[in-house]
Amino acid sequence: MKIGILGSGLMGGKLGRIWAEAGHDVTFSYARDRAKLDRLAGEVGASAGSVAEAVEEADAVLLAVHWSRRADVLEQVGDLAGKVVLNCSLPLNDSNTALVVGTTSSGAEELAKLRPHARWVSCFNTNPSESFYPVFARRGQGPAPQVMTYGDDKSAKEIAFDLIRDVGFEPLDCGGLHNARFIEPFAMATVELAYVQPGGPALTYRFDKLRG
Repeated sequence: MKIGILGSGLMGGKLGRIWAEAGHDVTFSYARDRAKLDRLAGEVGASAGSVAEAVEEADAVLLAVHWSRRADVLEQVGDLAGKVVLNCSLPLNDSNTALVVGTTSSGAEELAKLRPHARWVSCFNTNPSESFYPVFARRGQGPAPQVMTYGDDKSAKEIAFDLIRDVGFEPLDCGGLHNARFIEPFAMATVELAYVQPGGPALTYRFDKLRG
């Protein structure tokens, strides 16, 4: 699968590298430093290019930019009509300490309003990036940790589910995009658990229903 990465920081850089290592055709884009894109691409046999180049032939796109950069990257990306877009961006303030949208709307819904013809799926935004490589290294060993995944396009969600499994997680279907109003605030709880409380940031979670 061809995957375009929009934003090559902690989230986009790690997920793009893992998908490349899993055999996907990845193009990194949107970084302040083109040398960083070239380095990321060179390390895993991927490509680096402009936002337009990353999106043009992509089967799926990962939006992994800070909320403050959303207008800039969307301006460069065009209308995204028909594209499957995995969104891991949260509507955070500049200091990453609070959500600036919720709970009568959500970051996911606001992005969908800006590009209504894209096939939006939100995922990975409740998972610390520090967990990605440990989970990838342990894939297939016992019950997989989960990724809250939500969107209104069923077939787009199926594509997201496959890419989530490639990283070693299990997708947890959390319904439609409107549920972002409640899931995005949950991400702030994972920030507390991963970065404030002791034990390190490689936090994972799993919800199970008990029978009987």
